[in-house]
Order: sequence, then structure tokens, then C-alpha cells
Amino acid sequence: MRRSTTSRAVWLALAAALTAAVAVLAARRSLRPPPTRRLARHQDEPAPPATVGPGQPAAVPILGTPTARDLERLAAKPSLLDRPPAKARTPREPLDAATRRRLTRWGVAACALVLLASCTQVLESAVFSRTERETGEVVSGPGRIVAEVCEPSLVQSQATCLFRQIDGMSLPVREPAADEDCSPRRTTPRVREIDAKVTRAVNRQWRRIESWLKKHAPRSHRTLGEPGKASDLAAAEAETGLRFPDDLRASLLRHDGSSTVDDTWGFGFLGHTNASVAQILSDWRALCEVDGENDGDGDDAAARAEWWDGRMLPAGANGMGDHLVVDSVQRDIGTTDHEGGMSFEPGGVRIRSFHALLKATADAMENGTSIGYWKPTAVARQVEWDVL
Repeated sequence: MRRSTTSRAVWLALAAALTAAVAVLAARRSLRPPPTRRLARHQDEPAPPATVGPGQPAAVPILGTPTARDLERLAAKPSLLDRPPAKARTPREPLDAATRRRLTRWGVAACALVLLASCTQVLESAVFSRTERETGEVVSGPGRIVAEVCEPSLVQSQATCLFRQIDGMSLPVREPAADEDCSPRRTTPRVREIDAKVTRAVNRQWRRIESWLKKHAPRSHRTLGEPGKASDLAAAEAETGLRFPDDLRASLLRHDGSSTVDDTWGFGFLGHTNASVAQILSDWRALCEVDGENDGDGDDAAARAEWWDGRMLPAGANGMGDHLVVDSVQRDIGTTDHEGGMSFEPGGVRIRSFHALLKATADAMENGTSIGYWKPTAVARQVEWDVL
């Protein structure tokens, strides 16, 4: 960069000096008086004939004297390119003093402009001319990060550029760290008590849902699972290292998920089938095997924006690789997308707990309303979630 800048500056300086010299010579030449010219004899004016003295014979050409026929044959013929001979021009009147002064001033001004432009170019090349590119991270698949350079035209498109690369200086690519939530330290299972108020609140919402299912969708009602076991919940918490929220545990103790019965999909929320304790544990293991790394800085916002994070509990599945999840830390409800990241606005609305999901479902069933853009309806004696 420095060599090219110096070389260009030298050439620009030489060009400016040459331009200034030409302008000065032109100005001095215009100040000289015009030279006097002598009109030369026209080249076509015939020369005086040679005279031969008395008694002296005329010179005879070596090749002989041409005949009239030879002279006619060798005579020059007119051509289309011939033009009449130019006439001598009269001398041009010399410029007056005022005109010469104006020309001199304009020449000096032109030289100054060229010199100013050259200096500006040198300054711009030495200080401000820097090629700049941006480097970012693009997720190419679950748990995989590929670092790529973003051209200036792509900065505001699909890629999100996080780092810069200036003057060819490449920055080290940060490798993703392991997701500690996916490899917890095993502990001894311990059954935890659930607050009685939480159990009563969860059971109240389940009774509303069960009553509506018996009346409008009995086939879906038959898919509800049997009550779960507290020991199974304790074992799942010990293996995952996560604390299941009390409202989720109370719901699993009433219905341990749901299952397909006679070609009827198991009942669930927002287009998902409810998962049992064993299925939650199985799906948690599988998702951690696919994506057991932290793509971000490991903070709360990064964990909730990734494709998957080990602190999530997959409480439901739609059979296409997407899951209904409960954040074990914030306890709100979210969804995963096997082609993207997580979202904690299922249906376009915030659901702050599993109990809130139960209540919103019961209200939508009884009132014929929706949860965001999800609306539960009864079709052929089973529940279907329509997208509005």
C-alpha cells in the first residue's frame, strides 16, 4: 500500500511539473514579437532559361533527347488528390499587451488547478483510500457456523456481519463453545414437592379442557395419557440437570403426555402432540446430539435465539422436526424450527408459563377464540388446530 501510494504520488508530481513547464513556455512564446518573413519565390515559378554562348553547342542528355511523343507520355496527369498550391499568408498581427496578460493569467490558473488536484489525489491515496470488507457468521445448519466475508453490497442482506477485515488483515474465527446444558453433571434423583396452589390451578384448567373434549372431540379425549409418576420426573431432572417448572410437572402428573389412538393424533397444544416424561427426555438427548454447541456468547439472549439450547424442555412435537419447548430458566413457552431458530412468541403472542398455555387453550375452546393465529376446532370428533 505504501509503495503504490509513493509511486503514484511521484508520477502525479512529475505530471504537474511538466504541465506547468509547458504552460510557462507557451506564455513566454506568446510574448515574443512575430518574426519577419521573406516571401520566397514560388516553387512553380519557372527558372530563367540557360543560355549558351556563341560557338558552344547545347548539352545533350545522356539518354538522348526526348521526342514530343515521349514528353506527352511522361507528362504529369492531374489527380483527384492534387490541390492548388497554397498561397503565402500575410503575417498575423501580434497580440496586444492586455490579451497577452490574460493568457498568462489563465495559464498560471490552469497550472495551479492541476497542482491542487495532484496534491488532493496524493492526500486521498495516502490517508483515506482503504479497502474495507466485513466478516460475519452465517449458520449453515444445526449447530454449524461458517465464517465468511461479506462484501459491501451484502452487508444489509441475508448475512449479519459482526466483525471487520481491513487492508487484508484477517481476524481469527471464534470456534463455538460446548453447550454445558447438554452435558450436565449427573446427580441423584430427588422427588421435589409441588406447591399445592400450582397443582390446583393446573388441575382446574385441565378439567375445563377435558370437559370440552368429551363433548366436542371425544376421539382426542381418548388419546390423553395416564397420570405420570413423580419418580420419573425426578429421574429426568437428574439426567438433564434441569429443574422442570412446577406447572409443567403438575400437568405431567395429571396426564403423562398423549399418544395416537385409532388413527387419531395425540392431543396437544398449538398443533403439537403432548410429550410424556420419557419422550421429553428422549427428545432432549436427540436435540443435544444434533446441536451441542453454543453459537453465541452463552448469555440468555443467545440461548433463546439459537436453533437449540440444552436448557429447553421439549414438551410437545409436531412430527416434522419442530417442538413446543418450555424454557427451564424463564419458564415461558416457545417453539423450535428445524430450518431456523427458536421463537418465544408461538402464534405471534407471548405465553409466559405452561399454566398460561393451559388457560389460553381452555378459553379458546369454550369461547371459540384463538391463541394468536392458532384456533382449536372440533372436526370429525377430534381436535384440529387451524391457522388463521
